[in-house]
Amino acid sequence: MAVITSKNEIAAMREACRIVRKVLTETGSFIEPGVTTAAIDALGRRIIEAEGAVPSFLGYNGYPAGVCVSVNNEVVHGIPSTDRTIKEGDLVSVDVGAFKGGFHGDAAETFPVGRVIPLASKLLEVTLRARDLGIAAAVSGGHVGDIGAAVQQEVEKNGFSVVRQLVGHGIGRRLHEKPQVPNYGSIGRGMRLSDGLLLAIEPMVNSGDAFVKTLSDGWTVITADGSLSAHAEHTVMVRGREPEILTA
Repeated sequence: MAVITSKNEIAAMREACRIVRKVLTETGSFIEPGVTTAAIDALGRRIIEAEGAVPSFLGYNGYPAGVCVSVNNEVVHGIPSTDRTIKEGDLVSVDVGAFKGGFHGDAAETFPVGRVIPLASKLLEVTLRARDLGIAAAVSGGHVGDIGAAVQQEVEKNGFSVVRQLVGHGIGRRLHEKPQVPNYGSIGRGMRLSDGLLLAIEPMVNSGDAFVKTLSDGWTVITADGSLSAHAEHTVMVRGREPEILTA
């Protein structure tokens, strides 16, 4: 479990997260019709390395790229490819991790490419709102279940589904630490939250049902029914009643 308290640790964590934010900002501006997912990965890796950091995902359990790029019905862990070209109307999820100074930052955004269908626009809005409500529930003295309950309520009242087979997580000196942070749950249940706890809060929301499956590449997770999916993630630190969003 990642709990940090010293000024040096907090500064190092903020720096890793600053780099993640830079990658998301620049790749978001770069994505347009005709760009390949491999080019998105290459840009992300260049930025991370130019900042003196290491891509957290590259080689992690054998993952072959520095940035995860997932399109439309791909939920997470899409492997970038020179054969995959972005098109008008796509939803492109970019998930980034950077390791520097002994700490990992992790965040994700889903970008609309040009004009998208109304369902996709609503899915993005709800996913972002659910993420922000989950973050707002990450307060000292609260519980992990408070986060999941906030996410689940927002998603389901809008007719969408939260993915249950994948969850958020603790983060810090390791990319994935305790506790697991599901995007569903009950208020007052689960581990109690305390100041300095680092969490990656990341709703994965499907426009159809919640079921997912993994492709034969062993990584790319897609919606089982072929519906659209969106992913939004921030790394946050619990600090009293106002969690600090480190990747904002």
